[in-house]
Amino acid sequence: MSKAATVKDVNGQKFVVEYANFLKKGGKIELPAWVDIVKTSVHKELQPFNKDWFYIRCAAVARNIYLRPGTGAGALNGKFGGRKNGGYAPYHHADATGQVQRKVLQQLEKAGVLVKDTKKGGRRVTSVGQKEMDLVAKKIRAL
Repeated sequence: MSKAATVKDVNGQKFVVEYANFLKKGGKIELPAWVDIVKTSVHKELQPFNKDWFYIRCAAVARNIYLRPGTGAGALNGKFGGRKNGGYAPYHHADATGQVQRKVLQQLEKAGVLVKDTKKGGRRVTSVGQKEMDLVAKKIRAL
């Protein structure tokens, strides 16, 4: 009999890929109309190459909030940002686009994975979302 696995027990990259597939098959996430033309950050030159990037971002955000409850859109902008090319000047950090993070959070709330935390601010994972995420983690651990 295997011990119950949580998101903390499995590799983050494998979890994000599997949970993104789970969200895509579930059909609860509705893609925005601009998903194929948007740049995800100021420091990027092109839109993402992966056609399922929105599901992957949803899974990554859900995992991040599972590990750090109370995380909001502003903190996620910093997390998904990167190094901006300053030309001759040194590189500096550039935050990601806030619209993408807000839409991801709204879609995850609509799917029942996240809920707003009125006491601490930010978002937290619901019991349904935690069950789904732990189920995916258990599946990964069984492999």
